[in-house]
Amino acid sequence: MGARCLALLLLYGTLLLLLLLPQLPLAGAATRYYTFNVKLQNVTRLCNTRAIPTVNGKFPGPKIVTREGDRVVVKVVNNIKDNITIHWHGVRQMRTGWSDGPAYVTQCPIQTGQSYVYNFTINGQRGTLFWHAHVSWLRSTLYGPIIILPKAGLPLPFTEPHKDVPIIFGEWFNADPEAIVAQALQTGGGPNVSDAYTINGLPGPLYNCSSKGADTFRLKVQPGKMYLLRLINAALNDELFFSVANHTLTVVDVDASYVKPFDTDVVLITPGQTTNVLLRAKPTAEAAGATHLMMARPYATGRPGTYDNTTVAAVLEYAPPGHIKSLPLLRPSLPALNDTAFAAGFAAKLRSLACPDYPSNVPRRVDKPFFFAVGLGTTPCPGSNNQTCQGPTNTTKFTASINNVSFDMPTTALLQAHYTGQSAGVYTADFPASPLEPFNYTGTPPNNTNVSNGTRVVVLPYNASVEVVLQDTSILGAESHPLHLHGFDFFVVGQGTGNYDPSKHPAEFNLVDPVQRNTVGVPAGGWVAIRFFADNPGVWFMHCHLEVHTTWGLKMAWVVNDGPLPEQKLMPPPSDLPMC
Repeated sequence: MGARCLALLLLYGTLLLLLLLPQLPLAGAATRYYTFNVKLQNVTRLCNTRAIPTVNGKFPGPKIVTREGDRVVVKVVNNIKDNITIHWHGVRQMRTGWSDGPAYVTQCPIQTGQSYVYNFTINGQRGTLFWHAHVSWLRSTLYGPIIILPKAGLPLPFTEPHKDVPIIFGEWFNADPEAIVAQALQTGGGPNVSDAYTINGLPGPLYNCSSKGADTFRLKVQPGKMYLLRLINAALNDELFFSVANHTLTVVDVDASYVKPFDTDVVLITPGQTTNVLLRAKPTAEAAGATHLMMARPYATGRPGTYDNTTVAAVLEYAPPGHIKSLPLLRPSLPALNDTAFAAGFAAKLRSLACPDYPSNVPRRVDKPFFFAVGLGTTPCPGSNNQTCQGPTNTTKFTASINNVSFDMPTTALLQAHYTGQSAGVYTADFPASPLEPFNYTGTPPNNTNVSNGTRVVVLPYNASVEVVLQDTSILGAESHPLHLHGFDFFVVGQGTGNYDPSKHPAEFNLVDPVQRNTVGVPAGGWVAIRFFADNPGVWFMHCHLEVHTTWGLKMAWVVNDGPLPEQKLMPPPSDLPMC
């Protein structure tokens, strides 16, 4: 073989290898390596000790720190009896769907004694995201922050903080959450709620048997300094209001996308969302005379008894602390539990920067429109006709659906079935684009509230512009639903109360500077419209981030086909991909 031919073959082989490898970090970027050992750890909260699943024995788990453009490689080793996956919530996973993490969607779980390496690059994102388990309810204790710094040398588009601090909201259960969800599925009723909310894993001083100093997170600040609080709602089932007594918060970033800064006394954050806020500490004279509580409690639009109606507190204290032993305790004022007006007003303030450095590339035309009615429903009790259960009636069980389809999880990963072309028997590509039987979605519910079941997906051509109107329904009561889309950021172009009107509402859409997110709250008794480009080939989960609703079936999947160019195609699966 001639030298020229050999050189061409080597060049071709090198190019092919580069296309098959996970996306390499940009020039000047780094590769960050982590090892996550999933193991049981005894943890005591509310005078109750449980052996809980943790990563590296930490609760909450370790933080990942990276920069935009960096490659992140995480080896996850499963040392517990339950199957495990880890989802890198909000990470775009461009062409690396094998690393997204939802069990039986992009991978089979990591079984006991096995390991799997997640390998992905941070593309076009900076701010705060988080990681969590994506099997059953294991994310109740398996979660931690992802800190994404700007590319080296790039300034922040807001005041540089003196320090940044993750503030992670969670839920603590005295009982094993896996037993709680198993019992709920067996009885058909709602699951028992958590016993406490937590801030950075700690319930704080407002709960019984939680008054020791070690039970409360304390944020020590220096007078006059600026702090960036990285708020993460990792709670299983509750949206939360958050406020700091006597301090104003400036919202600067949501879901790892910059926003036009605005001041607020209260932040609303749903499960699955992140919000970066600036807090300027008070001058010394003002600060020394009080202890300031940071508090969170639920925004709850569902039926009473279906949420944890308690309040979690942490302490903001000034350094050096005051010498007076009994300083006055300042509590923030939080909205009412069902303050839908505040929720709508807060969402309306969120706008992307939409500037040359951070443009708002919102789709202006729509190739694929969808209308998804989301909410609860019923299914008959299993067994004989006289079988009873503990759902909305004694003959029905709770369930949830999108367009009356309650999603059945497969036993083979959807992405694997798609990639190998062996989808038969795994899923069908006939998810309805709109409800087959329209009704007055926020009015009187239909007489028949039973849902259908299936593993049904939507197939999209590469780079199609997609619009999804998410409509809440009043079946079993209007309720807010935080919908999370894997593999994409989307633009929230409109929202409103009541039923969506396709002849009226599109004219009011914001196509100039809509906020860019990966999780959005569908308003209780209302609707929200999102748009995105299907520019990421693979299979992508979309589901309510209230874990109970996901368990009941409020979920579906998008299959995005490859584009024509090599860089528009899903990469091959890694050699250590877990098998089912």
